[in-house]
Amino acid sequence: MSCLSPSQLQKFQEDGFLVLEGFFSADECAVMQQRIGKLVADMDVPVHCRIEFSTREEGQLRTKGQGDKDYFLSSGDKIRYFFEKDVFDEKGNFLVPPEKSINKIGHALHAYDPVFRSVTHSPKVQALAKSLGFQMPVVVQSMYIFKQPHFGGEVDPHQDSTFLHTEPLGRLLGLWIALENATLENGCLWFIPGSHTGGVSRRLVRTSDGSKPDVTFLGSEPVRDASLFVPTPARRGDLILIHGEVVHKSEKNLSDRSRHAYTFHFMESLGTVWSPENWLQPSAELPFPPLYT
Repeated sequence: MSCLSPSQLQKFQEDGFLVLEGFFSADECAVMQQRIGKLVADMDVPVHCRIEFSTREEGQLRTKGQGDKDYFLSSGDKIRYFFEKDVFDEKGNFLVPPEKSINKIGHALHAYDPVFRSVTHSPKVQALAKSLGFQMPVVVQSMYIFKQPHFGGEVDPHQDSTFLHTEPLGRLLGLWIALENATLENGCLWFIPGSHTGGVSRRLVRTSDGSKPDVTFLGSEPVRDASLFVPTPARRGDLILIHGEVVHKSEKNLSDRSRHAYTFHFMESLGTVWSPENWLQPSAELPFPPLYT
């Protein structure tokens, strides 16, 4: 199951995404959920670091109170917490229980948490990468996504390479692991099959006004025909391969069930340039770790 069959590889190459059913066991999923529960229980995020996360065109980061965007921009080599829209008052105080307010935890779970490091570098993930032809893959980021009941935010149509750009394109791969059933009701992923062959329509780049770094979009996301999107439900333990340029989205979770997922990205480092304009950069503390150990 860890290696793709020729037919699976062909389908991934044609569609830009692929569901691998039952890639992780229920026990493996439970371990990840238990670990994240402990991280959330111990969470202590100062008011000035409480960031509402969005991938929308009008701005990726929203802050409350004295919210500092640097909390996000320096999170590539840390484990940090990001929140849903409208869960704070104007002073940054929680309007809902903190554990129900989280949008995601990122972006270095794969490096600093033993449970998620073990999953990311597991032999079956390594075997999967090898069957896809990756020679020297490095892990660039990881996230735990909550998709909270009733108000877990929608994710607009996008390409992962908008945020994690490589030269040349086609060197980035996302692995999205359903830790709970992802359904039409609670916000499963939707894809446009074959949309990974047309390049990247916009970029999120790091900027600076001379004092503090910021981010801005270059280009814009075109209006997509809604009929092109295909819903892709996943059961607990399923893994979805996501090509860096395939267009995908998810709807708001209006159900009473959460939709937890662990996702991480790696890129082929051989012959690849990681854009120096990307918001996320390797650091002296955390160079991008090799996937193969």
